[in-house]
Amino acid sequence: MKKYIIVALLICTFGFAQNLNEYKYAMVPSKFSFLKEENAHNLNVLTKLYFQKYDFETYFNNEEAPEEFVVSNCNKIYVYLLENSNMFITKLTIVVKDCKGTILATSEVGSSREKEYRVAYNEALRMAFENFPILKSHHYQPSQKSLGIVGEPAKPVVKSDKEEEIQKESILQKELVQNQMFEKKYKAMATENGYNLIAVSSDYKIFQLFKTSAKEVFIVNRDAVSGVLLKRNESWYFEYYEGNVFKSEMLNITF
Repeated sequence: MKKYIIVALLICTFGFAQNLNEYKYAMVPSKFSFLKEENAHNLNVLTKLYFQKYDFETYFNNEEAPEEFVVSNCNKIYVYLLENSNMFITKLTIVVKDCKGTILATSEVGSSREKEYRVAYNEALRMAFENFPILKSHHYQPSQKSLGIVGEPAKPVVKSDKEEEIQKESILQKELVQNQMFEKKYKAMATENGYNLIAVSSDYKIFQLFKTSAKEVFIVNRDAVSGVLLKRNESWYFEYYEGNVFKSEMLNITF
């Protein structure tokens, strides 16, 4: 009897893995329902980074995304984070659903007994991802569902000429800022928990980097701004929120 139960569990696990493999894209909310602010405790950015790590092209729900991503509601998975904490322990569970609200996969509960909220939430999130083998085995294999052929198509967005001009100006300004940031060179000075980034042209400390469980991902403090530093396509990017606006800056760093 025990043998049949194990076989059944293996079949179910394989089925869930196949379901996730149908999807190239993942959508992460900019604010989780149990928190009051966008990217509170850096949970949303870290969640996005983990899904990118496991081969999903990932966007926030309020982030500009390519047409292939927005053309259909059913060509992506939707990421949820559930909290079941008490006064002694913080508990988080990752839930992945399709466009119809069907649960495709659920992680084991990640927990932390740390007292500081930011530390506890980050530790619990990391544990939940570490105990999510179906997600770790994700390998995109396109199907009709993931291509958006099945399901309700998203409503097309028609932009006016003025909106197009504003969008182009915004893109140009973003590229200008990124180029200006990249022209500055930074050297990384090792600390106990990570690095300090120092501008080559001065001795002023610009960024504080804190190590995470991912080798090429750091939690960042820059004056009053918090975000993450990650390596993508052999370049380093500082990603953060300014108000409700998501920003990504490319940095020229020597480690």
